[in-house]
Amino acid sequence: MDLRILGCHGGETAKHRTTSFLVDGRLALDAGATTAMLTLEEQVALDAVVVSHAHMDHVRDLASLADNRCQSAKHPLVVAGTRATIKALKEHFFNNVLWPDFTVIPLVGGGGTTVELRVLEPEVPQEIAGYALRAVLVSHTIESAGIVVEREGTALAFSGDTGPTDRFWEVLSELPGLKAVLQEVSFPNELEWLAKISGHHTPSTLERELLKLDRKDVPWLMFHIKPAFQSAVERELAKLHQDRLEMLSLGDEFVL
Repeated sequence: MDLRILGCHGGETAKHRTTSFLVDGRLALDAGATTAMLTLEEQVALDAVVVSHAHMDHVRDLASLADNRCQSAKHPLVVAGTRATIKALKEHFFNNVLWPDFTVIPLVGGGGTTVELRVLEPEVPQEIAGYALRAVLVSHTIESAGIVVEREGTALAFSGDTGPTDRFWEVLSELPGLKAVLQEVSFPNELEWLAKISGHHTPSTLERELLKLDRKDVPWLMFHIKPAFQSAVERELAKLHQDRLEMLSLGDEFVL
């Protein structure tokens, strides 16, 4: 399983991109930077995007991605998420007001509609684009899910946006093929009050989460740091003296 980092920040500047990861060139986890970081050919090659939740920094590039694929792709793009996430996309995104409803607009070259929305029921594995996907509800300000991606005995976990949670770690503890966890952390410790009300982590709250997954062999790939606090959060993470924590950069690639 190949993992490419398209966006790994909690905000956007000329040097920062919001959350988006690419698996094997076919499956995207969130869509904060799918068109900002992929060529047209790479966008057309996508089979599916799994959306952790409906906040704009995680869905924004679905708009330009759908537009580009409408003109060039030969098969629909599956956009999967929990029922609340799909409902939000229908009502507030692909609604013919904010953006055209690409779930009914056909592909120019034929082959179906441009976008196909698909519901992931929590903790029910579903086969999408050749991967077994499992959504696990986590703790955020709206319904948000961590996503487990499995294929041929290899598993990758993506926390989505979350503060302290429990069920996600219980599920991961039972995954023998787990190779990496994409884990969010957003604010420095002095802003723990803000992290709490916005459903995010600080290094301090993250330290407690590390105790919930006793798998020292599994790296935690850190994303979602707010650009204004990048240096402060990285310093505080370093003080945890956890070798399994790894800071992500745009364009990083991993073979899992």
